[in-house]
Amino acid sequence: MIDYSEFFADRVKPMKGSAIREMFKRMADPEIISLAGGNPAAELFPSDELSKIAGKILMTSPIPALQYGTTDGHPKMKECAIERAKKAGAYNEGDEVLITTGANQGIDLTAKAIINKGDKIIVESPSFIGSLNAFRTYECQLVGVDVEEDGMDVVKLEETLKANPDAKLLYTIPTFQNPTGTTMSLEKRKRVLELASEYNVLIIEDNPYGDLRFKGEEIATLKSLDTENRVIYCGSFSKILSPGMRLGYIIGPAPLFEKIEMLKQVNDVHTPMLTQLMCVQFMKKYNIDTYIEKNRKLYKEKCDCMIDAMNEYFPKGKVKWTEPDGGIFLWCECPGITDVSEIVNKALEKKVAIVPGSNFAIDQKLPSNQFRLNFSSASKENITEAVRRLGEVLTEIL
Repeated sequence: MIDYSEFFADRVKPMKGSAIREMFKRMADPEIISLAGGNPAAELFPSDELSKIAGKILMTSPIPALQYGTTDGHPKMKECAIERAKKAGAYNEGDEVLITTGANQGIDLTAKAIINKGDKIIVESPSFIGSLNAFRTYECQLVGVDVEEDGMDVVKLEETLKANPDAKLLYTIPTFQNPTGTTMSLEKRKRVLELASEYNVLIIEDNPYGDLRFKGEEIATLKSLDTENRVIYCGSFSKILSPGMRLGYIIGPAPLFEKIEMLKQVNDVHTPMLTQLMCVQFMKKYNIDTYIEKNRKLYKEKCDCMIDAMNEYFPKGKVKWTEPDGGIFLWCECPGITDVSEIVNKALEKKVAIVPGSNFAIDQKLPSNQFRLNFSSASKENITEAVRRLGEVLTEIL
């Protein structure tokens, strides 16, 4: 029998599978209610509209959809991305736009273009597992900065930059952060840009949830505040249209994007043409902002439902949680314990899936007293029932 570990590249040997993906394997049981994933609400997918659009494309003009396309993206798709980015003030004349196969590809390719083995990337702690794993494949050093209720701790960020003057990149999800659901204040965003300029680091601003604000005031994106063109902005159509279409985009400076485009060409040549053209036709035929408003309304209802159930069923004074202004996640902490593993396992026995905080940590081997909940994919009835069962587990253990 071959020992395949002998053949693994050094850069992938330390990598661990996402606990979320591992949990999905255990969730074949249809009775399990998942609060674990990051799936948008399936009932919001415009399946009928997209089905008609796909059929018309393939019946009337199939060649552009089935032939090779340009690596940077179909011109009309790039216009759609620019239109969305302009809504967030995240596009300036002279910026380059690259259509990616999901936003995470844009993050991965940007890191690949910048990071050498041993380089340092400053990230929020906790942060999105997909991006952390992408960075890890380039054998970099991840340096974490704590996330507070109003975003990254900028005092600790400055200390971290002073202690790591050779850091090249800062990665942040400033709006409805994954996994905490928190949003970085305007004052902190300005300070992050000041520090990035002072210590000469590039910034990846990951903004997949920015369209999903259901309360509070809009806050300017880092890209819109950037006067030095050091922010690479990552956007996505996954949370507002369909994740399965795998449509994302990155916007930033031309010299860097020349290299990123070359890397994408090697990676997958181009993002699938059919889904690009489907998005173009959807944006042309329908008012995407009206559709986004439906997303916001439903997610507010589901978030309120989850928080109401937590107030009712969680043991009083034993659990703290964030109350997001948008997005699809909230973050829970159990101050009285050091490890939520038992809670996660017992919840699964009660047919409820949640994600431990260690999955989003810089060092995944360390125990965590935190866990993430998702409120977008389950029905309101299932959210209430899942939180009730989870409350039983928490009451027993805490």
